[in-house]
Amino acid sequence: VQLQASGGGLVQAGGSLRLSCASSGRAFSTYRMGWFRQAPGKEREFVAAISGRGGITYYQDSVKGRFTISRDGAKNTVYLQMNSLKPEDSAVYYCAADRFAGGNNYYDSSLYDYWGQGTQVTVSS
Repeated sequence: VQLQASGGGLVQAGGSLRLSCASSGRAFSTYRMGWFRQAPGKEREFVAAISGRGGITYYQDSVKGRFTISRDGAKNTVYLQMNSLKPEDSAVYYCAADRFAGGNNYYDSSLYDYWGQGTQVTVSS
């Protein structure tokens, strides 16, 4: 399975970006998909996740109400719509796939089997 993330860029505070993550896997619809981010000097952190069928979503508290994760099974793609961006959202964003999608540890990066290459998001103040 290969994941290809795109959509990052430079945006002013208050602006929006939509990240995309395209998957080559045929079992895409069964994977829990997640977005994580890592800022310089910080550990990678969970941002959002979505269940295999898209019925359940999870968010880090700091992005609730501003970010929306979604998926399109026909396109094997997961999205992260980011609105009202803040400078502290600046990071490299990674998409990831969890093949087994079990339990409630959706925030645990060690459970994800496949990772995209990352896309840079920079929010200027």
